[in-house]
Amino acid sequence: MVDFPGYSLSGVAASFLFVLLTMKHPDDFRVVGPALPILANVGEDALLTCRLLPKRTTARMEVRWYRSDPDTPVMLYRDGAEVPGLAMEGYRGRVEWMEDSTEEGSVALKIRQVQPGDDGQYWCRIQEGDYWREASVLLQVAALGSSPNIHVEGPGEEGVQLVCTSRGWFPEPEVYWEGIRGEKLMSLSENHVYGEDGLFSVEDTLVVRNDSVETISCFIYNRGLREPQEATIALPEKLQTELASSRVIGPSQAIPVRVGETIELTCQLSPQTDAQSLEVRWLRARYYPVVHVYTNGAHEAGEQMAEYRGRTSLVTDAIHEGKLTLQIHNARTSDEGQYRCLFGKDGVYQEARVDVQVMAVGSTPQITREVLKDGGTQLRCTSDGWFPRPHVQWRDRDGRTLPSFSEAFRQGSQELFQVETLLLVTNGSMVNVTCSISLPLGEEKTARFPLSDSRIALLWMTLPVLVLPLAMAVDLIKVKRRTKDQKHNGNRENDRNGESQRRRLSSDDERLR
Repeated sequence: MVDFPGYSLSGVAASFLFVLLTMKHPDDFRVVGPALPILANVGEDALLTCRLLPKRTTARMEVRWYRSDPDTPVMLYRDGAEVPGLAMEGYRGRVEWMEDSTEEGSVALKIRQVQPGDDGQYWCRIQEGDYWREASVLLQVAALGSSPNIHVEGPGEEGVQLVCTSRGWFPEPEVYWEGIRGEKLMSLSENHVYGEDGLFSVEDTLVVRNDSVETISCFIYNRGLREPQEATIALPEKLQTELASSRVIGPSQAIPVRVGETIELTCQLSPQTDAQSLEVRWLRARYYPVVHVYTNGAHEAGEQMAEYRGRTSLVTDAIHEGKLTLQIHNARTSDEGQYRCLFGKDGVYQEARVDVQVMAVGSTPQITREVLKDGGTQLRCTSDGWFPRPHVQWRDRDGRTLPSFSEAFRQGSQELFQVETLLLVTNGSMVNVTCSISLPLGEEKTARFPLSDSRIALLWMTLPVLVLPLAMAVDLIKVKRRTKDQKHNGNRENDRNGESQRRRLSSDDERLR
């Protein structure tokens, strides 16, 4: 090793490495974003900013705003102009490049009409040549929902149910109940429903069992906006209304309906009360969204679930008697289940629950016979278009149940079931069998595999096995007979030739004498 005076080679190498690490790129710069998240309400505009340090113009640089993938930008700015056609789906037509401070190294992106889906992290990347740096910007989207409504249901066996509802929140809010002295009350259930618009609906239920409870408040709190919405009711006042002592009567049995038919849900107030001025709601499990709402003498379409739009109508012929019938047209398999029918006024509701059973009777079963590789036989029974999942059964000629070899159920796009079941045929007594497919409500379709057809099929299958040896035996007999005849004919010909020769010799002897 060669040493320099006062230095070692390892020391020189370390110093050189330090210089390389501390040497700045000729185009070195940093990108910084805001220290705090940017807060924007749904429907407002949001301005995302980042800065170039040290300050310099970004006019000839590439500025790329993106979410998670740089190759799919929210916006791309290059050589002093926006690059069109590259904005990711959902931002096209809603983003704008701000030119105000580009000479000082500041860049800004405006997002118009902020939506819940815009919430989250963004990246600001600034690039010059092959050198780039980036910083993150956090956008917090918020929405303050509607003022809560407290609905009173009951009283029932467990007490009075209070349901606090509100719509239009983002992100998911917090819900809590308080008594008149500010004490916290434990809710029975809390449900947040994510809507088509990306906002949350709130439904929180409190059961009140103490008759002495007078005033109760429901608070819904948005953590981002730090603003609560509040509703308060005086419970004794609500329980003294006319509707609080009424009942809603619905069908006592489940309503059966076939796919494609019309479902009719009838509910009636008892005692009879004119329901024209009441609010009537048909729900599934939650208050929002709804199956159908009748209020102020008309249908309120804004709250309706997407799958029921254009499929519901209301029969109001007996509305003065408190009787209404909701028709759901073109029944689907997804319509099966429980419905809630609520009559309400001034925040007091009474309800009945109705069960709907949707069914679809499938095609007549088809039975086919198949020969297995090992020489065995199986019967395959198929059918489609059933709902709910049907019951499949094989029976012999005497009606006795036969165990299936396998069963398969598949659901198509309309949730209708396709059925396939196999039966192994192990003896002759099983050839005349029945395949039966039935629904729980008693609808059934069957197919029979006839004995005569199976015997003929069996005969045709065994016929070659029987005929071939017989044909070979006949051919062998014919060959033997032909050979024997040929031999016999040859002997006769030889005898005739011998007789002729003897006669010729005798004639010659006579002439010689």
